[in-house]
Order: sequence, then structure tokens, then C-alpha cells
Amino acid sequence: MHESTTSANTAILVSLDLGAPDYAESLEEFRLLVESAGVRSVALVGGRRQRPDSSLFAGSGKVDEIAALVEQHEVPLVIFNHDLSPAQMRNLAARLNARVIDRTMLILDIFALRAQSHEGKVQVELAQLKYLSSRLAGMHQDMGQQKFAVGARGPGETQLELDRRKLDKRVVLLNERLEKLRRHRQVLRKSRDRSEVLSVSIVGYTNAGKSTLFNKLTHANVYAADQLFATLDTTARRVFIEGEGQVVLSDTVGFIRHLPHGLVAAFRSTLEETAMADLLLHVVDANSPERHDQVAEVNKVLHEIGAQNIPQILIYNKIDLQDLPAGVKRDEYGKITSINLSAKTGAGIDDLRGGLAEVRDAQKQAVQVRQWHPLND
Repeated sequence: MHESTTSANTAILVSLDLGAPDYAESLEEFRLLVESAGVRSVALVGGRRQRPDSSLFAGSGKVDEIAALVEQHEVPLVIFNHDLSPAQMRNLAARLNARVIDRTMLILDIFALRAQSHEGKVQVELAQLKYLSSRLAGMHQDMGQQKFAVGARGPGETQLELDRRKLDKRVVLLNERLEKLRRHRQVLRKSRDRSEVLSVSIVGYTNAGKSTLFNKLTHANVYAADQLFATLDTTARRVFIEGEGQVVLSDTVGFIRHLPHGLVAAFRSTLEETAMADLLLHVVDANSPERHDQVAEVNKVLHEIGAQNIPQILIYNKIDLQDLPAGVKRDEYGKITSINLSAKTGAGIDDLRGGLAEVRDAQKQAVQVRQWHPLND
């Protein structure tokens, strides 16, 4: 007799090695994503393939293996660590007699779980509706049966049962709401620009410790946890820097490998805050063996949102886990390039505050030069 595990948030995981060089890292992130979505996995099905099967993604024999596990554990959900086409998703659901979601849908679900602000919720719903619109056929019946299941948060069955015309209307409405919120954000930004306050955005790979650092600097109480996408909504606070006055510090959503393009597009208005910053604090998990790849992934998204030319200081966080010394590194011109610190213990935080003071001082000098330049007379 096997133990029945019929919870809607219990799943079989599937991750196939297609020869990608970052497969091991992708698999570890998949496990963290599943955990962050509140899913309990009962089995992980792996295997190697040269290329995906056009009909089922996995081969017929592998699908039979998954189906046997679904039946054995009485599991209602199968999650693939891959993007599936609508046809693959429908074919798999029919063969496995279970709901099937892919990696993008899993990430969208976590975003729906994390969104707190009105703007965040609108952005998530927009991304979900755009993604799901091509997958409605043969799917909405399942979604209606498991309202609170993973992959069904956010719009829910009411939106999914709308016909395509009404769904398109909903997308237009959400876009209009986001545009209003974007204009409001621009007004606030212009007001801030006139006061010539230094604007600093904290960016980085998800789970690098951005929110912990934000809380340490601002004494705020932003939710911070050892999980992927713990922070979704952008939060801004003013921070007093000794001798230099105030700077505005913004915490942002973390990035990840293969972040769904639809999410980047939907969150463009929020990410504009990053693109308009004077300085980026690029937080890196110094304890991660994949830190160099993670820096590259973050820079890729920064390029996509037009923030590639904003000055950066690399913040190597979690040095307490590596027993590394706190400190500042500079280039040949004396400019700060990186700072070693621990947002958890506070080691190196004074170095960061000093670095922000240097940048703020340079900003004020640049403003004075512009004001007194003969061409401005």
C-alpha cells in the first residue's frame, strides 16, 4: 500500500538534460522555484535527450514513466523545468491524467503569490493573461476544478473562462491602468530630480540578499526570506548619509536565468525605476559558486530595460558564509568598483555608506560645474 498524497500542491517534477552547459544550475533553481511556490515534490524524473519531442517534449517511454509515478502517488500536478508549447501541454495532460505546468507558468505563479501592491498585482495578472491566452483550449476546465492550485493563482478561473474577445479587453484595461501608474511614477521622479537627490537602485540575482541589505540601510521592514522572488514590489525609502544629506534607495525584484520575456515586459514600468537611477548597487551572493554567471544574467536584463550604462558598484554580500574580510576595491582611477559586506551581520555596511557619500559628493560637484559652466550663462 502506498501513502496517498492528493494535495493540490503536491507534484511530480520533470527536468531533462538537453545538453545545456548550465543544466546543473538550472536544476537547482528549479528545485528552489518549486519550493518557493509552496509545492511538495514526491519525485524528480530526469534523463537526457538531444532535442525535445515535438508532441510530448519528453519521449513516449519517459512519459509512461511519469504517468506511472502520477498513478502511484495519486499526484494531481506535473511540473516541467522547461517551456512547453500549448500542444505539448495539452498532450501531456491527456497522457498523464494530471495538470501540467511549465517553468514560465511556475514563475508567474510565484509572482502572483508575492505581489502585494496594486501595481504589482496588475502587472502579474497582465503577464499571466498574455501567457495563458494561447493555452486556454482544453485547460480552463482543470483550472476551474483546482482554484487554489499552483499555476492557478492570479486571474483564476473567472478570467480563464472568458472568451478571447473579453480576455483581450481585459488586457487592454490592465495596460491602461499600468500607463496611469507609470505617469504617476514619472511625476514623482521629476519632483525628485528637481530636488537633486541621489537615486540608488538595488539590483541583483534573486536571493542574493537585496532586501536584507535594503532593510539594514533604511531600517525598514521589507519582507526578506531565503527564497526566490521574496520581494516583488519595488519599495523606495530615503536614507540619510552623514555629511551628504539624503539619498533615495529602491529595492527591486530579483532576476533569474531565462526570466520569461513577458514578465520583463509586464514589469517594465516598475523596472523603469532602475533604468532612471543615478547608481546601481548590484548585489551578488559571494557564497554562490555561480556568482559570475548570475552577474552576467542580471546585466543581460539591465541591458533589456535600458539600464546598461548606469554606474554600478558590485556588492559582494554574505561574506560571513565565506569568512571573507569586509572592504572596498577601487580601479586605477580611485573609483569604487566593489564592496565586500554582510547585510546580515552588518560587516562592511559603513564602507557602503562611505561609498554612497562619495557618489553623492561627486554628483553635487557635477551639478555645480553645470551651473557655473560658461555655456549655461
